[in-house]
Amino acid sequence: MMPGGMNPKKMKQMMNKLGMKMDPIEGVTRVIIESEGGNYIFDEAEVVVMSVQGTVTYQLTGEPRFEAPKVADSEPLDVEITDDDVQLVAMQTGVSEDAARSALLEANGDIAEAIMKLGSE
Repeated sequence: MMPGGMNPKKMKQMMNKLGMKMDPIEGVTRVIIESEGGNYIFDEAEVVVMSVQGTVTYQLTGEPRFEAPKVADSEPLDVEITDDDVQLVAMQTGVSEDAARSALLEANGDIAEAIMKLGSE
């Protein structure tokens, strides 16, 4: 018996008369809702497809967990590293010019960031 004392078979017949159809999707292991703010992940979800007068609705039941979006490594910018910049970083940090150039490339040409990075090593 269903809540309210209604027989499930009668309930299904009544829904069919009203043009309603409900079918569970079997074997669902995970549902992910992607949004700009992050992802809602339902690991143990139940999904039911409801059709009412030509409109299809998916009903999702379960406990979500939220994952914030991962920050992707940014592509290195196409920056021009001048010899003056390399010499300045090398002089300020006491490293070779090759190490200074590498630090500048990793910092996308930002001299202060390159000096701080080399200073913390």
